[in-house]
Amino acid sequence: MVDINIVLLNYFCKDDITRAVESLVSDTKDCKYDVQITVADNSENKDGMKETLQKFPQVIYVDSGGNVGFGKGNVNGFKTCEARYYFVLNRDTIIPEHTKTIERIIAYMDAHPRIGCIGPKLQNMDGSLQYSCYRFDLPSILIKPLKQINFDQKYTWVKKHADKLIMKDFDHKETRPVDWVLGAAMVVRKEMVDDIGWFDDRYFMYLEDADWCHSMWEAGWPVYYVHDIVIRHVHVRDSAKVPGFFKAIFKNKLARIHAKSWVQYLWKWRGNHKYYKSKV
Repeated sequence: MVDINIVLLNYFCKDDITRAVESLVSDTKDCKYDVQITVADNSENKDGMKETLQKFPQVIYVDSGGNVGFGKGNVNGFKTCEARYYFVLNRDTIIPEHTKTIERIIAYMDAHPRIGCIGPKLQNMDGSLQYSCYRFDLPSILIKPLKQINFDQKYTWVKKHADKLIMKDFDHKETRPVDWVLGAAMVVRKEMVDDIGWFDDRYFMYLEDADWCHSMWEAGWPVYYVHDIVIRHVHVRDSAKVPGFFKAIFKNKLARIHAKSWVQYLWKWRGNHKYYKSKV
């Protein structure tokens, strides 16, 4: 069993995956822990991902057999190599140079054995803050689809709830428990997985991070935002590329998937929308 299994999910984004892997290989050079990097491929290798990874002999390649979605794809990667910690890491991320980020993640988790999941601070590529921790605030979750299509930039009432959802009132300069962290970078503990399981595979994509963190809190596994572990993230919002709610639903497949996941989440947790540790 390795110390950490880091999984990157490919869906026709070979160049992004290659850059992310290069940054991970650099970061984990001479690491004192046993680190596995895994690429789970939802593209059936139609973009040549497997061949590209041959220059990284330390990387495991897993063919998912098709586009099985975000959660299932990541779990395919996790199951190839048992680890003390599992790291969901988006393809459009970069580990800053000379930071020993992976080593510090493992050390933090080892020092806090009751924490089920952590999310590092995410920054845009220019170093500015990217909001990556959230509240289980029902009114804000109800308007989440409007934020995804940028209505928070048009309507004050949407912005009010959107800001509450992404914890804009928190300065992000302290480590603290939060309701949920963004699935672009989340580290989970094996004991937590053994207790509650992996991502709920009813979600094809979107809100599986919120759902998993919700289940963690329900089972007594705290979720933390760790402010001094930093990862750069491009954060491409493909579901927001078509403007307008109805246009997005009818013209943007990812917007429809996002809306479906939103409904599934609300239905699953109906009557159980509450704060855990992020209420101010």
